[in-house]
Amino acid sequence: MNEECFSQLLSMVRPFIQKQNTILREAVSAQERLIATLRFLSSGCSYTDLMFNTAISPQLLSQIIPEPCIAIYKCLKDYIKMPSTTEEWIEVSSDFESKWNFNHCVGAIDGKHIAIKKPPDSGSLFYNYKKFFSVILLAVVNANYEFIYIHVGTNGCVSDSSVLQKTKFYEKLMEDGLNLPSPSTLTNSKITAPYVFVGDSAFALDKNIMKPFPLKNIAHDKRIFNYRLSRARRVVENAFGILSSRFRLFRRAISIDIDNVNTIVLTSCALHNYLSRNNKKYINITSLDIENESEASFKVAQWRKKTTVRNVEWRETHPLVSLRPLKNQRNEQGTEVRQLFTSLSSTENSWIDKSNIL
Repeated sequence: MNEECFSQLLSMVRPFIQKQNTILREAVSAQERLIATLRFLSSGCSYTDLMFNTAISPQLLSQIIPEPCIAIYKCLKDYIKMPSTTEEWIEVSSDFESKWNFNHCVGAIDGKHIAIKKPPDSGSLFYNYKKFFSVILLAVVNANYEFIYIHVGTNGCVSDSSVLQKTKFYEKLMEDGLNLPSPSTLTNSKITAPYVFVGDSAFALDKNIMKPFPLKNIAHDKRIFNYRLSRARRVVENAFGILSSRFRLFRRAISIDIDNVNTIVLTSCALHNYLSRNNKKYINITSLDIENESEASFKVAQWRKKTTVRNVEWRETHPLVSLRPLKNQRNEQGTEVRQLFTSLSSTENSWIDKSNIL
């Protein structure tokens, strides 16, 4: 975070976190409180480790940090805003088309398991299919790696296939309450199709949710569709990758009270959007998957590579583990819509077949 962003953030949260001195002791200043909180989020250090950087005791840090997190989210929550009008959705769609070459896409959906320390007396309530304790973060991302919708707090033991269905976003989507644009003609074609969100195999196919075809015995035109969909969907993967790279508390199990976990996750996502828009250095080129179309080559983002965090193997840190793939379920409307997009992929003369890099 650069100095300008920090100063702006401090001015916003100061009224909520400033404390008065008492006769017994001098209060920790608002600036010190914010610095400690940002270091906690960005480093993933324990309160004990953080004590050496802040000169604040672990006991006091555990009391201090949740409060600035609440204040930060309160001040920045409007940075996570889902479009509410047809015109706003069309703007999102235009970005996906111009940047990722996918027509009528209004968002990329994904969900991740966030590792946590087992809450007391919780049994297997937070125990997931990967055999660690977690809460689930579900997000919709625009073409610029920004979260436009997030839902956090679903227990890790909940069936991954039902995570999306438990959100208000899904409820509105099923009731046509998102004000999505009406179906219209896809660019450079006579095909009329609805506006859709793109996801991976963890989500059920629907008229407004596209997912890839199963890879087994896949036909050539379906491979091209899968490639194009994965290219659009990659933005949400990279958004999560950037989040876990910049906020390293996601690189290992979060060891705080479960009551504060959701607040910290919401705060990190809001900060992600805030910094994406106000700090040009926040999104580093190494944090993104880079595709060279002329050479049909693909360079993976740094966050995808195995690393060691303080002598803890990468596989043990559970850095935002994906939801479990959903068994293929037939949905007639979704199947028909997916075929429309597949037809567009196979008939576009300008499209270069790069299915060999899938």
